[in-house]
Amino acid sequence: MDAIAIISIFTLAVFVGFEVVSKVSSTLHTPLMSGANAIHGVILVGAIIVADHSESNLELGLSLAAIVLATINMVGGFVVTDRMLEMFKPKKKGGE
Repeated sequence: MDAIAIISIFTLAVFVGFEVVSKVSSTLHTPLMSGANAIHGVILVGAIIVADHSESNLELGLSLAAIVLATINMVGGFVVTDRMLEMFKPKKKGGE
């Protein structure tokens, strides 16, 4: 019974998240991405703290994998945000 409840909650969260994100205008995506990057930084710090407190090789390996994935996610978010900000800069004319 618990598994069905958890799957139901997850499914509803996916649908609600999709509806909320799809209704956001394109001009708001950049500030939202910047906020998400800050959250990813907190996740990275948490993964580092977990790695420091790991007691077995399995825990250490999983926490190091979490650090790598969180780093990739955070850096990728900043790259996407930078590209989105480039869209709002005025275009250069001629040989400038």
